[in-house]
Amino acid sequence: MRARPLIPARDRATRTIRRAGTGLVAAAALLLLAACGGAGDQDAAAADGGSEQVLTISAIPDQDPEKLQRLYGAVSSYLGEKLGITVTYQPVIDYTASVTSFRRGDLDAVFFGGLSGVQARLQLPGSVLLAQRDIDENFRSVFIAGTGTGIAPVTDVAGLAELRGKSLTFGSEVSTSGRLMPQFFLGQAGVTAADLAGDPGFSGSHDATIKLVQAGTFQVGALNSSVWDARVKDGTADPATVTEIFRTPPYHDYHWLGQPDLDGDFGAGFTERLRTALLDLDGSDQRETEILELFSAGAFVPTTADNYTDIEAVARQLGLIQ
Repeated sequence: MRARPLIPARDRATRTIRRAGTGLVAAAALLLLAACGGAGDQDAAAADGGSEQVLTISAIPDQDPEKLQRLYGAVSSYLGEKLGITVTYQPVIDYTASVTSFRRGDLDAVFFGGLSGVQARLQLPGSVLLAQRDIDENFRSVFIAGTGTGIAPVTDVAGLAELRGKSLTFGSEVSTSGRLMPQFFLGQAGVTAADLAGDPGFSGSHDATIKLVQAGTFQVGALNSSVWDARVKDGTADPATVTEIFRTPPYHDYHWLGQPDLDGDFGAGFTERLRTALLDLDGSDQRETEILELFSAGAFVPTTADNYTDIEAVARQLGLIQ
């Protein structure tokens, strides 16, 4: 898959017009409510011209939508309280859409995977790395297999050679943990797509990969280790039908990325305030504990672009970035 061409960031004026348009629509709706006698205290907000600041966040759609809605609904509430503004979660249809919407300025901050984050920074220079989860410092993928396939667990990367002649599904085509790194490790074992039984599948998400392997549609699947662990824990992954056969060596993965000029849109120092709010998620109360559990993390930690140079190199090697 070819990377989309580099398109410069929208300038501040364009982003301001977009935000103003959203505010005007909201104001019009409030005025209509007032005309119908149901606006109440919202009259003042309408008279203010809909000037309330709204931070729009999103994430790659790597899990079932209802799980993502629960997670990012909680994150929106937390950030809104910390930052003193309205924060909304905007779902996207696929990984490419998350990168495209971020590049266009429609999303202010996105929880990207390693590869999609690299793609976003290449397409929108100046994008700000905000934080990553503690588990993203040593992230892993897992290979799973249907229990009826007779495929035995392997102990090292070289053992993945046993997957020759087997049918396999990845997750999204541009998933770091569901495609990029599993394909890289398969390559280290000397296994190419041509060695598999038929073309590899692309399920679209980690949850979908588990379902396809459990159903017997594919003999083997590759996915995110934290999603796999969570589905084993909650019983979604049925040990009678699917089992882990290999866990890869570690690599850096998911991270929050912000627009280059958040300070211009939300005021001086906003980028650092947003970063601090993420890093302050430490489980100090029940809400924070629940958010971290949904992220399968213990905390958020600082990160730098250097952490993803290997991801970029592998992506270029596999032709996912030109």
